[in-house]
Amino acid sequence: MFSLKFVLKKILMKKLLFIAACFSFISASAQTVDEIIRKYTDNMGGLDNFNKVKTVKFTATFSTQGVDMPMTIQTINNRASRSEIDANGTTIIRAYKDGKGWTQNALAGINSPKEVTGTELIDYKAGCSLANALMDYKARGHQVELQGQETVEGLKTWKIKLTSKDDGRITTYFINVADNVLLKSAIDRDLQGRTTTVETWYSNLKTFGDLKFFMTRDSKIEGETFQTATFNNIELNLPIDEKIFDMPK
Repeated sequence: MFSLKFVLKKILMKKLLFIAACFSFISASAQTVDEIIRKYTDNMGGLDNFNKVKTVKFTATFSTQGVDMPMTIQTINNRASRSEIDANGTTIIRAYKDGKGWTQNALAGINSPKEVTGTELIDYKAGCSLANALMDYKARGHQVELQGQETVEGLKTWKIKLTSKDDGRITTYFINVADNVLLKSAIDRDLQGRTTTVETWYSNLKTFGDLKFFMTRDSKIEGETFQTATFNNIELNLPIDEKIFDMPK
């Protein structure tokens, strides 16, 4: 017959082993998600190389509802960005610099420059960084969580949940297990007063300098593409006049 002391010792040992296993699992998960992000980031050129870029100019075609429109995006990395879409002679502008953002879009009834705030301003700010939020999540104070694997169009992917420090919104990234390439991301957005999950699908990787960029980005809702950005050229470290980011008075 076992003594009470022996039984209590066995119970205590089991609890200690369980606790140790839990800490080991948490630690392994944290290391794993960081390793996946590092491999993905290094595959695209590395965070240091993204942050070394001073300026960038994207020339693209923005397509929606069967209409193709020229688009340019000029960025001072991690500080300012301005996008312009030529919509049949009307220029749609979105700009951000040093914590302030503004827009002008006559098609939406915004005939003169208007300051943006809230979630829209957060989106504008994120758009001025060449490295995306996942690559640089630690420096930006976001939280990430590895949610296992998920098959996306026949490909096994890592599923990573990123929670924004700025507004708590969640973006989910799907990275191909085989080659560490980002396949898609998903985020809930408010479209016409309704919360909708918008997926961005990435394809057509090309190299510029030491960095790789997706030249095609399809935005989808419930599997249907509603807009596409097709990049024609990407120019790094060009001189850009900072005044273009300031809201006209």
